[in-house]
Amino acid sequence: MALFELTLVLLLIAVALTALSRRLEVPYPSLLALAGVGLAFVPGAPVIEIDPELALALFIAPVLLDAAYDTSLRDLKRYRLSLVLLALGAVVFTTVVVAFVGWKMAGLPIAAAIALGAIVAPPDAVAASAVLSQFKVPHRITAILQGESLLNDATALLIYRISVSAAVGTLMLKDAVPVILLATIGSVVAGYLFGRVSLLTLTRIEDAASSTVVQFAGTFAVWIIADRLGLSAIITIVVYAITIARTAPRRMSARRRVSTYSVWESAVFVLNVLAFVLMGLQARSIVGRLSGDGQGGAFLFAATVLVVVIVARLVWVAGYVAVIRWFARSGGEDRKQDAPTFRGAVLVGWCGMRGLVTLVVAIALPANFPGRDPIVLAAFAVVLGTLVLQGISLKPLLRWLNFERDMTIDREVAEARVAIMQAALDVLNRKTSAAAAVVREQYEAQRRVAENPDDAQAATEYDRLRLYAIKRQRDTLEELRSNGTIGDEAYHRLEEEIDWSELAASPAGSFQPLTTY
Repeated sequence: MALFELTLVLLLIAVALTALSRRLEVPYPSLLALAGVGLAFVPGAPVIEIDPELALALFIAPVLLDAAYDTSLRDLKRYRLSLVLLALGAVVFTTVVVAFVGWKMAGLPIAAAIALGAIVAPPDAVAASAVLSQFKVPHRITAILQGESLLNDATALLIYRISVSAAVGTLMLKDAVPVILLATIGSVVAGYLFGRVSLLTLTRIEDAASSTVVQFAGTFAVWIIADRLGLSAIITIVVYAITIARTAPRRMSARRRVSTYSVWESAVFVLNVLAFVLMGLQARSIVGRLSGDGQGGAFLFAATVLVVVIVARLVWVAGYVAVIRWFARSGGEDRKQDAPTFRGAVLVGWCGMRGLVTLVVAIALPANFPGRDPIVLAAFAVVLGTLVLQGISLKPLLRWLNFERDMTIDREVAEARVAIMQAALDVLNRKTSAAAAVVREQYEAQRRVAENPDDAQAATEYDRLRLYAIKRQRDTLEELRSNGTIGDEAYHRLEEEIDWSELAASPAGSFQPLTTY
């Protein structure tokens, strides 16, 4: 019972800190991790140990699936060069540089030093999504950071698995190739097959609550099965999510879709806040394992690894952007326009916060692993340091970089809205009834607004009028229930109808009902 009560307290603290982070305009993982560290050193505070396998499945699997579900395959293809250079190149480069520091400075064996490099190399998908959700950055940079955060963990964990096996003497270098092939090709195939099976199951479930439960259970099952088979659970989940995302929305009813999305949004938020608070609470046990004369050296080594990780990413990103721009100069105007900018490189390089994956895989090291305590301390320093230093300084950096307003998504939404309104009008033109005429008039009004996306006042006026009318509908519905004209069952049925109308009139949550007009 004490653990349950503590979890409730931590969750309420996390929610309060998340609200504070929005007010201060800093990424909420930064404040949550700091709060966890502060709580860890409060006298009498409990020590909560995280089982590594449980933490990865519980905190990473659903968050990763949620991010992959919203990932655009078009953007992955469009920015594939940048994604490969970050998800593969940056991880390998950081691993090598950190491994060299660990070997020379801490005297770690080569395999253990490589394991340390792989642990701290990948920016975290959870931290990246939290940052991107709170700051408006250009679409190109958002797409690259989201794509990188989905793929780089797989690269790092593959290197980690091989280096740990080599350090404890269970794997020879010649055996690494089959492991790599199984973890990549096998994971892609397994993710696709799991996705197809899941689609067959979900399309046969009509109840929204049951469908949501099956989705969560399926996500955890896919992660666990992939891990037991020796596959890359991360690649498997990403492919699984993308497979579902391309087909499931079309086969789900609107009621199920709205309900499912709401539950997933809430669940992912809860897992995020708990993960970062619990991560901070590990500070006491990590520091407690280091005592004696070697403690000062271990802290110096951890600080050095933190600096090396930040600088290595900045150097790599600046380097590959310079190379791409050099090639683009000889490729015509189109290639010049598509080339990344140095302002973008600074932001991408600085958005390298590490998170739960780094800490969990460090804690998962075998007890007899060479240099385990300094490695775990260094991993924790990198996670906390990047979350605090880079996270809190992100707002001033964005103000200094001063990016132009990116209208990419707005233009795409406007073009698509015109197309779908025209499709509705085309099919309604075959109908000649009075009701069809009324519906056609509504669609024509919406199309006229969509055809002029630069006139924000027109869009605002149209949607505000609809919301103004909906507000009056709600007031009348409340009056009918209050005076006993209708009962609760009729009330909730009509309430749902009005909710759907309000959702249709509130694009991207930009408009709110008016009390007066």
